[in-house]
Amino acid sequence: MPTTADVCDFGWDAPQFELPATNGRRYSLSDIRGARGVLVMFICNHCPYVRSVIDRIVRDAIELKAYGVETVAINANDAVSHPDDSFDNMVLFADQNQFPFPYLHDENQEVARAYGAVCTPDFFGFNADLKLQYRGRLDASGTRGIPDARRELFEAMKQVAESGEGPREQTASIGCSIKWKAA
Repeated sequence: MPTTADVCDFGWDAPQFELPATNGRRYSLSDIRGARGVLVMFICNHCPYVRSVIDRIVRDAIELKAYGVETVAINANDAVSHPDDSFDNMVLFADQNQFPFPYLHDENQEVARAYGAVCTPDFFGFNADLKLQYRGRLDASGTRGIPDARRELFEAMKQVAESGEGPREQTASIGCSIKWKAA
């Protein structure tokens, strides 16, 4: 069932983290942040929303580097209830899609909870001071894969890199709900 992310809480501080990545390293927020911003996104391997736009996510991450914005992806889904989201499958998914960014595993789900992530994909765009400036969608395509959809995330993060501020008009991301562990 689709879930919609919350709207942007401008100026909210990026929560710190340190998590293992599919490349065998561990990354903290300070390891990843770019000179002009950072895009933190919550994704997973099995979600049809993520799978339908992963090529555009990769494209945008590559192009945002030129503006001083770095990207990181985090998978917080419960791999017991959703084995497709296991760490081993994360390694395969990152390799198959040639991720130009670290893909981190939030096994205990503390980082997802700290960010207030609710769906995959869920995008958090921060400026150079690690203040939230974007909490919107990639584009309007959903799972339909509209090839000419306006690049809302890319345009917003480019604006953040250039001005330190995101657009005031944002459309929330929609996707599969985070698969939380049983309490």
